Amino acid sequence: MADRILIIEDQADIGSALAEHLRIEGFTVDVALTGEAGLDSAVSETPDLVILDLMLPGVSGETVLRTLRSDGVTAPVLILSARHEEVDKVHGFRLGADDYVTKPFGLLELLARVHALLRRAAERRSALASRATQIVFDRFVFDVSGHRVTRDGVELQMRPKERDLLFALVEHAGRTVSRDRLLKEVWGYAKGVDSRTIDWHIAELRRKLSGDESQTTLIRTIRKVGYLLTFES
Repeated sequence: MADRILIIEDQADIGSALAEHLRIEGFTVDVALTGEAGLDSAVSETPDLVILDLMLPGVSGETVLRTLRSDGVTAPVLILSARHEEVDKVHGFRLGADDYVTKPFGLLELLARVHALLRRAAERRSALASRATQIVFDRFVFDVSGHRVTRDGVELQMRPKERDLLFALVEHAGRTVSRDRLLKEVWGYAKGVDSRTIDWHIAELRRKLSGDESQTTLIRTIRKVGYLLTFES
C-alpha cells in the first residue's frame, strides 16, 4: 500500500503542483487549504507524513502542529514555510516538527527529505517489532521496544524526533556518535544538513532527562566530534 501524504498549504498552486509530483513518486496525496481542514483530514485519513505550511488562514500551522502532537499523532511532520529565521526553525522543532524546509524550495531536495522521513519511520516500526529490551540505570528505565523512558516510574514526555534521537544514542551507548551519523540515522539524510538541528534536540533531551531536582548527566558533548550517552556513573 502506498504511503499517504497530507499537504496543508493555503496556496493552491503550490499544493497542487507538489501533490502532482508526489503522486508521480507513487504516493497517495491529500491536500487541505486551511488548518481546520488539515486537522480534519489528519484524523480521518491517518497520513504517514504531513507537509505543513505555517502561515495558514484561520488556524495557524503552529496550532495545527501542536494539536497533532497533543492528540498523539506521531506521523513525521515536514514544515514548508517562507519563514527562514533560525528562531522560526527552533520554534518548529520544539513544537514537534521532524524537518523544516524554507520557501522557495528545490523539488528534488524536498522529495529526498520526504523519502528519508518515511524511510526512518518505517525502520523505526520494524525495529520496534523485532526488539524487546529494557535498560535500567540509576532512576531511569529505557524501554527500547516502546521508545519510552521513565524516571522514578513516571514516563517522560518527548516529541517523536527527540525519542528517535535519544534511542539512536542508546543504541550506541558508550560510544561517541558524530553529528553527521546522527543526522543520517535519525533524519535520514547525510552530510550538508545544518548540524545545529542536533544541538537543539540534544538541549531539549538534557532538560527533560535531568528534571529540576536531578544532576544526572546521561548525554555528554565530545568537543568537535559529537555526543556520547553513557550508563556509567
